Amino acid sequence: MLSQEFFQKLRLPDLDDVSHYIRSVSTPVLVSMGAMAAATTYYLATRPKALPPICDLHMQSVEVPGGELARRSVLLNSDGHLTHYYDDAKTMYEFFLRGARVSNNGPCLGSRKPKQPYEWMSYREVMERTENLGSAFLHKGHSKATDSHIGIFSQNRPEWTITELACYTYSLVSVPLYDTLGTEAIIYVIDKAAVSTIVCDVVDKVNLVLDCVKDREHTVKTIVLMETPSADLVSRGQQAGIHILSLHEMEAIGKANHHQPVPPRPEDMAVICFTSGTTGNPKGAMLTHGNIVSNCSAFIKITEVCCPLSPRDVHISFLPLAHMFERVVQGVMIVHGARIGFFQGDIRLLSDDLSTLKPTVFPVVPRLLNRMYDKIFGQANTSLKRWLLGFAYRRKESEMMKGIVRRDSIWDRLIFRKVQASLGGRVRLMLTGAAPISPTVLTFLRAAIGCQFYEGYGQTECTAGCTLTVPGDLKAGHVGAPLPCNSIKLVDVPEMNYLAVKGEGEVCVKGPNVFQGYLNDPEKTLETIDADGWLHTGDIGKWLPNGTLKIVDRKKHIFKLAQGEYIAPEKIENVYTRSDAAAQVFVHGDSLQACLVAVVVPDPDFLSGWTKRTLGLEGSYQELCGRADVKAAILEDMVRLGKEGGLKSFEQVKAIYIHPELFSIESGLLTPTLKAKRNEMRQYFRSQIDELYAGIKM
Repeated sequence: MLSQEFFQKLRLPDLDDVSHYIRSVSTPVLVSMGAMAAATTYYLATRPKALPPICDLHMQSVEVPGGELARRSVLLNSDGHLTHYYDDAKTMYEFFLRGARVSNNGPCLGSRKPKQPYEWMSYREVMERTENLGSAFLHKGHSKATDSHIGIFSQNRPEWTITELACYTYSLVSVPLYDTLGTEAIIYVIDKAAVSTIVCDVVDKVNLVLDCVKDREHTVKTIVLMETPSADLVSRGQQAGIHILSLHEMEAIGKANHHQPVPPRPEDMAVICFTSGTTGNPKGAMLTHGNIVSNCSAFIKITEVCCPLSPRDVHISFLPLAHMFERVVQGVMIVHGARIGFFQGDIRLLSDDLSTLKPTVFPVVPRLLNRMYDKIFGQANTSLKRWLLGFAYRRKESEMMKGIVRRDSIWDRLIFRKVQASLGGRVRLMLTGAAPISPTVLTFLRAAIGCQFYEGYGQTECTAGCTLTVPGDLKAGHVGAPLPCNSIKLVDVPEMNYLAVKGEGEVCVKGPNVFQGYLNDPEKTLETIDADGWLHTGDIGKWLPNGTLKIVDRKKHIFKLAQGEYIAPEKIENVYTRSDAAAQVFVHGDSLQACLVAVVVPDPDFLSGWTKRTLGLEGSYQELCGRADVKAAILEDMVRLGKEGGLKSFEQVKAIYIHPELFSIESGLLTPTLKAKRNEMRQYFRSQIDELYAGIKM
């Protein structure tokens, strides 16, 4: 018990005085003090706790014995690679069987009409339709041994996945087509893969196929339309020697001629995914069931503790199913008996689909994240709003760096609630890949959305991914450690001064997720996979001290300037697009010139705010793009970022042309995976490039 002397030394009232004071305090004050004590106790009991990391974040990969400086994930217990996660799911067909079982015939595929709720097909309904459609393929003469390739030419919708599952069920091979390939490339793919049956979603795509094969020899015998074809369309098909029928009719044929499933083996071909490439004809990457299963399983392994998936999860499918990124995500959902809801087909309605579906899993690409980031800051249009946004972000970032990821803090309720609601309010897992993303954008959105948010790196040739950030590592600026399904080594690129002994070089991948080669193209295959089975990606990587990989350059597009210096334009573009004013940048140079120039597309959502803040100028987007002082300010900002980013003087552009329209797939300047078609860019902007160089010489 405390003595009176104790209180006297503290210069507080003596015990009698304190006792008298307590008795004199009014009841409301005592109630308030009690409430505060209760609140404090509640906070201490329920305060957020950091999730334990799944590995030592300071060493996320280890060197593989053998002298090649290759590294593997620390999540592996041996030097072997992960081939599968579930013993009863070693093919994509077994993925679906497992999903149907663990979901207890729950909802599987969902779609919606405008302003309507989602309607769902159960796993059993989907299985019945896949067996009917697959049986029809067999009835039409397709088999595992002969004529196994089935073309799919469609936007994301349930019938796309049903068609692919039908292929999996009967050991057939899906060959996705997409209209952004262009007419010539579609002809090339049909011929190269000898496709005889194509499943299309709309009449326009049927007409495009008919235009492609008109007045020439072709392999197409059947076109299945997801809608009901008109008599004129059927007649036009007959003139080309092609039977056109509806998907409903095709399934009825299969139902009347049912075949038992023909389960594939892990080594059997599953998909031939044609990569568009930035030059030349597309190449058909051959992927087996084992390839896809190993890639899906590696993702499951990494997320098993912090974000395990279950039949309660919901995924929104809007990224193109013609690419492997989306297909791997769907595989991960299906094996867990989860739901896949498809967007309406119009990206402008994605926000409405998100609010209706309320997904828990949301894969994205950097382009969408950049737009989200710009929109958030564009709405913070006063100094007070920007200060509040920045303050809230810093508080959440501080928590996040301690391993606490949540969306129920005071800052979520006051500032970030609307951002989270715009995604449906239930997202707990996000994944970005396919292109580089700014560390600033990624870190901000990780804090604002408050969910597990991973960044991956890979390409079609390693199924989809070969690295992934791990739960708990929330420092942006790298693409994570090798996936458990593969090893990675860096190979010398001496002409660019990248050496493996310094932890730098071309990224090479080896493991069960590496593809089997390009369809009927042994020459290109040998250029990509070496004699020891290493896939050469063409990207330049650097090992960081914590065992993660940072992509720093691109090997394929290097060129020399007149003075002999090597230039990697994509590395420079990635630095310059960090400018708030720039949405897209195309850097150009060649061996006849001593310096670089660039075409810059200002950000339509951000330019006006940027010019007002930096120059005190206002005006429409078109007006600002046409002003010389705006162009000069953008160039100055780019050069500043170049210096901060470590660009050498010869890597800095000397002049820029302002282009007011975004590069797009439709304009022919971007590939379907949003990479620059550099040859097309050079031709398209030839006159502007010549003028820039003429101005420098003057």
